[in-house]
Amino acid sequence: MLIRFTIENFLSFKERQTFSLLPGKGTLKSNHKTKSVKGISVLKTALVYGANASGKSNLIKAIEFGRKTVLKGTKAEQPINFKGFKLDSKYIKGNSYIEYEIQHKGKNYAYGFVFNSKEIIDEWLFEINKKTELKIFERSKTIDFDLSYILKKNNKKEEKQFIEFTAKGTPRNQLFLTQIRNTNVTDNVSDISDLLNIIDWFQNVLTVIYPSSKNIGKKFELLENTNLQQLFTEMLDYFDTGIEGIDFKNVDFDKIQIPEEIREEIKNDLLNEKSEKNNVFLSNPQDDKYYVISRTTDNELEAKLLKTRHKVEGGTFELFDLVDESDGTRRIMDLIPLIIDFFKGSNVFVIDEIERSLHPNLIKDLFEFILNKCEHGNSQLIVASHEATLLTQKLLRKDEIWFTVKNKVGATKLHSLEDYNVRFDKEIMKDYLLGRFKGVPKLGNRNNLTILPLIE
Repeated sequence: MLIRFTIENFLSFKERQTFSLLPGKGTLKSNHKTKSVKGISVLKTALVYGANASGKSNLIKAIEFGRKTVLKGTKAEQPINFKGFKLDSKYIKGNSYIEYEIQHKGKNYAYGFVFNSKEIIDEWLFEINKKTELKIFERSKTIDFDLSYILKKNNKKEEKQFIEFTAKGTPRNQLFLTQIRNTNVTDNVSDISDLLNIIDWFQNVLTVIYPSSKNIGKKFELLENTNLQQLFTEMLDYFDTGIEGIDFKNVDFDKIQIPEEIREEIKNDLLNEKSEKNNVFLSNPQDDKYYVISRTTDNELEAKLLKTRHKVEGGTFELFDLVDESDGTRRIMDLIPLIIDFFKGSNVFVIDEIERSLHPNLIKDLFEFILNKCEHGNSQLIVASHEATLLTQKLLRKDEIWFTVKNKVGATKLHSLEDYNVRFDKEIMKDYLLGRFKGVPKLGNRNNLTILPLIE
């Protein structure tokens, strides 16, 4: 679970801003909060609203940037690929800051790093509780690496040497966590569980989905004895798609028309012994078809082409490829793996523009469905959206609603509905659209549009 995310000097974020999933003072909708982990509980949902170009998507890009930097790293001698805040000369040459506070494996952690395009300046990992914190490791230009806590848990001389060697071998443009992930450390040490917990969170818990996320396999895990065909059929029926059923056709995974890098990524994701997922849902733009790739009990991959079944007049059925379905149906199909994993628990989904190609009533019902069923689960759904019908306190708590606003210098500021004195029973959509909570576009004077032809 994500507790808080803090960012500075990244895209439209200039000064340090914090996006928090910590519950506010309100006591309503207690099922929207997770069970406490060492005194800290978090919210299961959050919605971010704002005008176009206000920074909603940049917040999500920042969350994804950290995930990719940990899991994929930066190639030797290559710059760290990102853009800082460009509208202030001091920030163009300044360092950037990212920190995740997370819950995972029964602990609360703060992990972050300071960086620029050339190098990682600082990196740290702390175990945090309500009133205390424990340093796991710290790296900076002034103290190099402080690994005292990790070295205490690995008593043997060879273990200490291996950990220190790994730290010293970390390139300037690489995170220590990435170096740990890329090095065969676990076979040579007794206990680096805290480091592995953070890596596992980025690899198996955090998923970021953009409106155009089509060619990347979405990993999901089925509960034991789940009938995948029945599950997809029931979900598509629930969302009123007009589809009568789902059929699967076995195909050769190696013959699916996808770029080789995606093929290798899917193999690594599913066959990696550290992966908790056993399926990938692939919406493939190369041949406009949808596939489910699964890991078998023999640790091999099998692929199934997904087709939808429609009733034909006279009582027979016709099979369709997903390309023949509406954009809305295909978007629902994209979200089904997310719903599966949400209810399984221990997943964090961050979605940009969830409303794309979907009816407002369907989006609202999806949230009601998730929130009504999530009482005993511990997953999070964080969404950036323009869909104002979700702005109701009948559905959400005040602390679950956030706004992005750009100030006069073009820098994004974050604030929550919790910051406003709003009664718990007041409907807020109208006030939002009128601009009370900011986060709405400020349109210019149409009479100033002199270049357009006049129409009498």
